[in-house]
Amino acid sequence: MKSQLKYEVNTERDAIWSVGEEQEKYTLILGQAIERYMEELRTLERRIASGEVEEDAVLGEIVALNDTILKVCAQFEEEVKDENVIKATRSYFRKRTHPLLSKSYAINRIRTWPQGYQGDYKTLETVYRNTPMSDGIGYYLDKYTLNWPLANALRGRLEKLTELLQEEISARQGLKVLDIACGSCREVSMLVPDIKQSKAQFTCIDLDGDALDFAVNRLAHADLAPEQVTMTKYNALRMFDYDIAKAEFGPQDVIYSVGYFDYLPDDFLVKLLRSLYQLLNKGGKLIAAFKDADRYRAQEYHWIADWDGFVQRTVKDFERILGAAGIPADKITMTRDRTGVIVFYSSTK
Repeated sequence: MKSQLKYEVNTERDAIWSVGEEQEKYTLILGQAIERYMEELRTLERRIASGEVEEDAVLGEIVALNDTILKVCAQFEEEVKDENVIKATRSYFRKRTHPLLSKSYAINRIRTWPQGYQGDYKTLETVYRNTPMSDGIGYYLDKYTLNWPLANALRGRLEKLTELLQEEISARQGLKVLDIACGSCREVSMLVPDIKQSKAQFTCIDLDGDALDFAVNRLAHADLAPEQVTMTKYNALRMFDYDIAKAEFGPQDVIYSVGYFDYLPDDFLVKLLRSLYQLLNKGGKLIAAFKDADRYRAQEYHWIADWDGFVQRTVKDFERILGAAGIPADKITMTRDRTGVIVFYSSTK
């Protein structure tokens, strides 16, 4: 008989977590591991409060505790396989651990989505700044989270993107550049001298008005001509239709997006990439960045965080999608950020 996990929340009591016979063993192992994890975190919190700890030693303990629990979570996923059960169990884990893990500003943010969606610009800005914002055990949990392989990769992604854009806008004058799902536009602010000198024209689009306001404030004193950076509130999903994209933005010399494509399903992503590639002028370049699922552990984002919106893809998946979008293989170059986690594909028209 196929077993099922039932996860119910009663406002007057704790969550009820029960499973059928087939999964009882793995659920028991995980449940016991969660309780040990919480007790060890409480003990560590008391030691931190006493002031008799060394920062590096505490951080090492935080890393070890989380590595241990995440290995059990990974084993649970491997043994159970039922996606509905796994999702319910992840939810239980986050509820059970929230009293302590929510003391971390970083973890609380990537669990609660204050902007209403995963991977918002404030979350990415927190990763870019790489500075703990909490006290007590939250401080150490912040440091732990900001040192995740994918967090390091996001900082590496910003560096690589800035480098690639600098190469493009320095090579030719007056390039038209379209930034899709621009967020805080940190790379644009880092390129202000290059934009000014090259007379490039950036159009930055995002659906989050707060992100655009943040970017406008950041660039307020950049001494750029008004037409050199334009912020537009726009739903990038509309651009899957080439005729719409062309009518609203016109041909471009450089189109780029980092992070956004990871959240789109394959079939839609193929259509969007095809449309964007068609939108390029001859000699133009489409720059697309993806997270390589072979290079990071997903459990941090699925259990400690509630951040499972980005699709787990590998290099084979990326290349299949680019091919299906009609982008010739001989027009594509691939590179990675300094961590090796983020893959950049630059496709020339």
